[in-house]
Amino acid sequence: MIDPSDITFEVYRASGPGGQNVNKVATAVRLRFDLSKASLPAEVKARLARLAGKRLTEDGILIIEAQRFRTQERNQQDALERLEALLRRASLPPKTRRATCPTPSSIQRRLQSKKLQSLRKKARQKFWQE
Repeated sequence: MIDPSDITFEVYRASGPGGQNVNKVATAVRLRFDLSKASLPAEVKARLARLAGKRLTEDGILIIEAQRFRTQERNQQDALERLEALLRRASLPPKTRRATCPTPSSIQRRLQSKKLQSLRKKARQKFWQE
């Protein structure tokens, strides 16, 4: 489903756990997925762009950063898994909403709570007549 040429990896030094390694070994991975070049249907691309949020750049590149683990290989695998999960979610069409009517008892409860709130607010006024 994903063309490997659309994905590029960049490694950098991670913050967090790693002991002495954290200062000398580049273990964090930044995955870049070019959404504009990807061979995905248009509706899947649109849903993926919406799901990506701030991870999508203006150029249409999805960026996933992984630095949870201490090894570069595991972080690379983690980034790929997160990309696949995003693609899986984007490939599912959204459920269509069915309009429903509120039940009579729920309408009654809502009106009762509105009346109660109104009485509370009236009680706070300096002079009130009912």
